[in-house]
Amino acid sequence: MAAPVRRLCHISFHVPAGHRLARDLQRHFGFGALAVRESRAWRQVALRSGAAVFLVNEGGGGGRAGGEEPLYGLDPRHAVPTASNLCFEVGDVAGAARALEALGCRVAVAPTAVRDEQGVATYAVVRAPVGNLSHTLLDRSGCRGPFLPGFRPLGPPGGTAGPPGWVSHVDHVTVACPRGGSPSLSRWYQSCLGFRRFPLGREDRPGRGLVVRAGAGAGAGGLRLAALRGPPDGPVPTLVLAESLPGDGRDQVELFLARHRGPGLQHVGLYTPDIVEAAGGAVAAGARLVAPPAAYYLREGKEEQIRGAGHEPGRLARHGILLDGEEALGRRFLLQVFTEPLFPEETFFLELIQRQGAAGFGQGNIRALWQAVQDSVGGSEGRAG
Repeated sequence: MAAPVRRLCHISFHVPAGHRLARDLQRHFGFGALAVRESRAWRQVALRSGAAVFLVNEGGGGGRAGGEEPLYGLDPRHAVPTASNLCFEVGDVAGAARALEALGCRVAVAPTAVRDEQGVATYAVVRAPVGNLSHTLLDRSGCRGPFLPGFRPLGPPGGTAGPPGWVSHVDHVTVACPRGGSPSLSRWYQSCLGFRRFPLGREDRPGRGLVVRAGAGAGAGGLRLAALRGPPDGPVPTLVLAESLPGDGRDQVELFLARHRGPGLQHVGLYTPDIVEAAGGAVAAGARLVAPPAAYYLREGKEEQIRGAGHEPGRLARHGILLDGEEALGRRFLLQVFTEPLFPEETFFLELIQRQGAAGFGQGNIRALWQAVQDSVGGSEGRAG
């Protein structure tokens, strides 16, 4: 029996003490300081934009932590900075932990209650069967504070700060898997956490996913994508599993696996109601976005498609914003832009996404994105070498 998740509470990162991630999220992407917890081993900072909450855990790593785990999580003791935990709310933490153990899952942190003047919250942590990824199962129905018991509120009432309206919620998260690993991971999320398969168009096949070739001919390589959604009517972001296809050279998924030193959370898609404003504001604040090949905006019919969606081609091109359409389903469009990696190891990055009726992930843009990121990582690979 699965332990279905209800909604996403937050996404956790683990970085060394003094790392700039929390500062960059505030300066470049309009996140506001929500709450903080400081202990001998950890400084944990919760940041929020709309309903999107990131918990940055600074410290640990087996050094001064002395075995102490971060509150509401687990120290992955990973070699490089990483996004390693998705915290989901559930109705019954103890019952969920028992159900997952019965399914053979590893519950790394048994159900634990945390109390303070804000109320009580109960959590457990289960390890996912891929890389350093884990999931916190949380019941915060007895909590009245802006975040969670054990944390001190920061900022103005409600924790709001920074430019309002840039990001409203987490649209999706993408996990980079080893080659051939996505089918078993998909089955795990369906049988253990109640996710269900979400087809990415008519070419998406059960057990195979959506195959996107990077080019023509043998050795072209490409991506295999599979998407999962949470229980019906629940505010759970879509989970996308990505793995590389055999081909000549190393693609960005393989480079992530090498630089991250294993599978893991590759990027988070943040929904914005106005991607032009969000991208422009982020760039003005110092963020760096990935530009698609210049020929992308010159493709036959692209200008007409962009104008048909109500946008100005020059404004999208200025910040590398991609647009894809689901014309077969009516006038439905998807806009997306990607940041450069947030860590020096060139692993994790963010995506800004706006949907104008489209439900997919811009399958028509995947090849353009592939080429853009290949150009980016290829250049950095060459410089690093």
